[in-house]
Amino acid sequence: MEKDDEETRQKDNKNLPDKSSRSPTKRSSLFSARNYLKYLGPGVITGAADDDPSGIATYSQAGAKFGLGMLWMVIYLYPMMAVIQEICAKIGLMTGDGLAAVIKRKYSNKVVLPLASLLLIANTINIGADIGAMGASVGLVIPQLPFFVPTLLFTALILAAEIFVSYKKYVKMLKYLTFSLFAYIITAVIVGGNPNDLFVSTIIPHIEFTPEFVMMFVAVFGTTISPYLFFWQTSEEAEEEVKEKKIPEINEGTPLVTKKEIKIMKADVAVGMFFSQLIMWAIMVTAAGGLHTHGITDIQSSEQAAKALEPVVKSFPYSGQISKLIFAFGIIGTGMLAVPVLAGSSAYALSDTFGWKQGLFKKFKKARAFYLVIAVSTVIGLWINFSNIDPIKALVYAAVINAVIAVPILFTIMKIANDKNILGERVNGRVTNTIGWITVIIMGTAVVIMFVTFYYQGI
Repeated sequence: MEKDDEETRQKDNKNLPDKSSRSPTKRSSLFSARNYLKYLGPGVITGAADDDPSGIATYSQAGAKFGLGMLWMVIYLYPMMAVIQEICAKIGLMTGDGLAAVIKRKYSNKVVLPLASLLLIANTINIGADIGAMGASVGLVIPQLPFFVPTLLFTALILAAEIFVSYKKYVKMLKYLTFSLFAYIITAVIVGGNPNDLFVSTIIPHIEFTPEFVMMFVAVFGTTISPYLFFWQTSEEAEEEVKEKKIPEINEGTPLVTKKEIKIMKADVAVGMFFSQLIMWAIMVTAAGGLHTHGITDIQSSEQAAKALEPVVKSFPYSGQISKLIFAFGIIGTGMLAVPVLAGSSAYALSDTFGWKQGLFKKFKKARAFYLVIAVSTVIGLWINFSNIDPIKALVYAAVINAVIAVPILFTIMKIANDKNILGERVNGRVTNTIGWITVIIMGTAVVIMFVTFYYQGI
């Protein structure tokens, strides 16, 4: 089997440019101090997309309801999400394939099709919740504007950008909007309270065996370690290999990967996940100090969520409106970044499953089925918003659904990451394996406990 794989590998690489003759790529120049931030790629984008409206809503709810009680999850979740995303990145980098294609190769369509279908369902619900939150955030600033107007507008803008604008340019435009999330860091400093309390709450776990706590625990897990990020990271790493002409297309050929490129990928993922967790910590602290301490323990609307940011602008005239504006920019910026990632990960997964041409760097006419999945899932997500579901609660429910479907996908990823026929000598080491399997066990156990708790509580 290994001999056949090596022959295939050599055959696939025959028509590729000679590695020694290529000029240094962007990725190989990453460790230049001047270019470091400029060239950080899929890991940083994935980290930013992780703090989507669903993440903002879930972390805000956790802080409002339990104060600093869930702050410890930030530090304990970091190694888990960093390791899982690093594994996914490694799979894409080493194979040049999307995650679903690798699952299909190892198992069969009987395994990959249900997983891709579950991902599509979860992502579509998440898209709907994100679009709804974006529309609701506009309503904070312009209350006279009917809800359907901004939701339709954002949907149209996202679809047009995904289909007609280069993804590289699209991300470049949006990254500045995500800087509004730093308002949470500033607010966290203002309302954080006793540094000793913050330190203790960040380090020492606090657990409550109540339905509300268990559900929120699962939701935080689900919005932090999310299935769509697994598929996205893998495919984007493969797209990087296409961009650098190491392989002609995703799922066509095996790239030659150096130790330096592996090192760069790890740095990219580590930085992206650190940024994501820093924002998570700041949102929880902000909600705890700005809402929980003032008796708001259940966020029922975007207006209440935005109120958590008031301390950062309390000395300004019209501080309430300014805090709403900051909140709206954060939701809109992260939403417009996250929705393409959600829809894109579904499109990658289904394209891998059915062998369609794929890639956000391709024109529409070159990957029609790929873009059709993006369009249909986004439009269905929009349609979900015209039900009676509260946008904030929908975001939290989306996080719970993500956690549930993450378990079987994580199990499959860990099996792939230990298969030498797929990754050769780059299979998981002892530390990576330990953290990875602990993640699977904790998420699986949390989901089971949640369902058992709900059953006995009659929920």
